[in-house]
Amino acid sequence: MRRIAGLAILALPVALAAQETVPEAGDYISPALGHFEAGVFCAPPTEGAEPAPDTVAGMTHVVTEAPDFVSHGRSVPAVPGVGFGATTGFKGPFGRDGIEMRVTHPPFPGLGATRQSFETWIGPAADPGITFYQFDHDYELVTGDWVMEAWDGDSLVYRLVFTVVPPELLPDLAGICGYEDLLGMAGPGAMAG
Repeated sequence: MRRIAGLAILALPVALAAQETVPEAGDYISPALGHFEAGVFCAPPTEGAEPAPDTVAGMTHVVTEAPDFVSHGRSVPAVPGVGFGATTGFKGPFGRDGIEMRVTHPPFPGLGATRQSFETWIGPAADPGITFYQFDHDYELVTGDWVMEAWDGDSLVYRLVFTVVPPELLPDLAGICGYEDLLGMAGPGAMAG
């Protein structure tokens, strides 16, 4: 079993059965990539944690199974347990360790942090890895543009821009993971009273 870490940002191999997505305005996708898919997902189960000193939490989650994307859009509801990111794989038979992920975001209330970074792995296109940010703490639920960049030394591998919005602007997506109770929202099949 291969285990690869991220932060509330995570990285691990995924099946290639995923559909490819088209880059959006603000994105950069290196021609060295043979696989690219981005979007929003629900939090996967974790298997533990590893140190990540350049993150606010100081650690990354370890997961063994990649979550399925519930949306391939770049709008993300500010809801605990929701995540966003990309599956990527290099052309050819080899992946690369030591990829630096840089995540910039609006300031966290009371903390002021606007940038976090950690190392990850990008697999080959036939066995791509996923790297994503997952909302675990209330202080992370800040709206605005979140930029994720993957760097291989001084070469940019990809840049993705996600826009985090209040959950009421995306009620269906905000409730898709079953976190309606946290939002005071009625989920599908809920009784009005």
